[in-house]
Amino acid sequence: MHKVILVGLGGFIGAILRYLISGYVQYLTQSVAFPHGTLAVNITGCFLIGIFSHLVDSQAGMTAEMRLLLMVGILGSFTTYSTFSNETINLLRDQRLFLAFLNVATHIILGLSAVIIGRFTVIMIWR
Repeated sequence: MHKVILVGLGGFIGAILRYLISGYVQYLTQSVAFPHGTLAVNITGCFLIGIFSHLVDSQAGMTAEMRLLLMVGILGSFTTYSTFSNETINLLRDQRLFLAFLNVATHIILGLSAVIIGRFTVIMIWR
C-alpha cells in the first residue's frame, strides 16, 4: 500500500504541474494553432526522465521508492502522450497537415534528444 500512495502522491503533483506549466506556456505563446504547452511539458518530462533513468542505472542513490514517486508518479502524470495524440488528430481533422506533422516530428526528435541530454547531463555532473 505504501508504494501505491507514493505513485498516487506523485501523480497528484505531476498532474498539477502539467496543468500549470502547459497552460502558462500556451498563454505565453498566444497560439491557438499549435499545442506549445503540451510540447513543453513532454520535452521537459523527457529531459527529467533521462536524468532519473541514468541515476537508476548507475545506482546513484535512487531508491525504489524515489523511482516510484518521481518516474512513475510525477513524470507519468506530468507528460501526456494521450493529449499529444489527440491534439495531432485534431490538427489532421482541421486539415492542418503541416502543423500535425510538425507536432509529431518535434515531439519525437526533441523528446529523444531531451532524454539523451538528460542522461549526458548526469554523466557530466557526476564525473
